[in-house]
Amino acid sequence: MKELIAFNEQRAEFYWWMSSLFARELTAEDIAQYQDGEMLTYLSGLGMTEELKQPVDAFRDAIHRLGQRADAQLELAADFCGLFLSTPKSGALPYASMYVGESGLMNDKPAQDMNQLLDEYGIAQRKDFNEPADHLAIELDFLGNLIIMANQQKTEADAEPQMQAQLHFLENMLLNWLPAFTSAAKARDPFGFYAAAASLLLAFCRLDTNFLKGEE
Repeated sequence: MKELIAFNEQRAEFYWWMSSLFARELTAEDIAQYQDGEMLTYLSGLGMTEELKQPVDAFRDAIHRLGQRADAQLELAADFCGLFLSTPKSGALPYASMYVGESGLMNDKPAQDMNQLLDEYGIAQRKDFNEPADHLAIELDFLGNLIIMANQQKTEADAEPQMQAQLHFLENMLLNWLPAFTSAAKARDPFGFYAAAASLLLAFCRLDTNFLKGEE
């Protein structure tokens, strides 16, 4: 159980990191942290997994280029707004409803389903993040919490229902729209920082799904 707990903590850490990345614009301090040794060491560790090597390399390249970009914080903030706070035609909106909802509008069934899951598991949405429940950042935060719930069980057998819930969530609430979101980000993010982040997230989710299925 100790090995599972440690591994789950690493998984939750990744999802919470990605949640924060897609939740708000990065500050100058955030960008500095991305460029320091601790983050680069963390990415190097991720890249040791073959399935993550290419997306990690692409993300590290984006971080490197960000360091050479004039007015990096302002430019990256503009990228964030252009991608995530614009329109479906010009951006890559981070809401499941825009990709798998029936109406193509905000707050469609995926948002309703997420609200039900948040209530079911007693996970509160941050009050300072006033977005529909199917926002990518909220879904990733939820998944991180679901992973930690498994760690709170006494045995691996007790944790199995939570592990299966994670698999179901990944397959039915994330991977049903994350590929389309990633494609949109790649097509509409010329600089490529957020496109690289989305690609890394997608690769990790697919790898994580295989782990939960016992196919690692």
